[in-house]
Amino acid sequence: VLAASAVTNLRQGPRSSGTTFLFLHHHVGARAGSIRPRVRLTNGVGGLGAILSDAARALGVEVRSGARVVRILSEDGRACGVVLEDGEEIRAARVASSLDPTSTFLNLVDPLDLPPSFIRAVQSIRSNGSVAIINLALSERPEFAAMPGEGPHLRGTISISPTMETIERAYDATKYGEISSNPMLEVHIPSIADPGLAPPGQHVMTIHAQFAPYHLREGAQWDDAMRDLLYRRVMDTLEPYAPNVASAVQSYQVVAPPDLEAAYGLHEGHLYHGELMLDQFFFMRPVPGYAQYRSPLPGLYLCGAGAHPGGGVNGVSGFNAAREIIRDARQGK
Repeated sequence: VLAASAVTNLRQGPRSSGTTFLFLHHHVGARAGSIRPRVRLTNGVGGLGAILSDAARALGVEVRSGARVVRILSEDGRACGVVLEDGEEIRAARVASSLDPTSTFLNLVDPLDLPPSFIRAVQSIRSNGSVAIINLALSERPEFAAMPGEGPHLRGTISISPTMETIERAYDATKYGEISSNPMLEVHIPSIADPGLAPPGQHVMTIHAQFAPYHLREGAQWDDAMRDLLYRRVMDTLEPYAPNVASAVQSYQVVAPPDLEAAYGLHEGHLYHGELMLDQFFFMRPVPGYAQYRSPLPGLYLCGAGAHPGGGVNGVSGFNAAREIIRDARQGK
């Protein structure tokens, strides 16, 4: 379980150097004695987003959803707004992007607005998405063989990571562009704490499966057959621990790394906007020389997980970026 925490959302095995750092990162601020802490949000992360949107609107902020940005505008060497997919231009004194650094700087910004050395540094950011998400709609509560019945054990993170050897072997498959035959699983049952997510007596389950690489071996692709193969391997891995889940599945969804990229703009489907390793952290996140949320293009800021302190639903990157934006505005920058 400890080793699994050290490689969560990484394309690394527990024996890879630097993974102890991620273990410590996951436990910053945790209560004494807690392992793999996780805060449950009513109505999920989407519910949190709705609350934040309502708070922003109350302060006079205009919030749009479904408005895809395709380009960041610049004039006189400064960011001055964005262009939406339908061609609409929105002008602004400053632009803050919570997309990952690769998508922001290589897909949305004119390369002539960025120094070649910065572009090369962004191109070198390792993403290597290797986590797939399987969502299940279940007709009954999952029953775990080791501890049947309902209880607090169903409210936290359920880690299917029997030994360091099984995790390392699961990681080995990604070296060859293959899906792990016995993947490491992180299981959550949000409907236990929030019954409104499912009809009475029914439940939803989310499984993060490692390792399912974005880049498959030559000749393979993320088609329906590959997604079905991943689903079957995940269910086979889960079955000895929760034998009633497979028969309780009413419907399921497999979200592979390319699906995360297409739906959420995550480069290579990496949930952390880039691997949280020592050479991509602290003053080197997103790249050396630009760890203070500003970019080489004045007026453009990075405020997502690709900035310090990295991934996870904590809001710290956005908080820190907002502080720097306010400071620059007061100084007339």
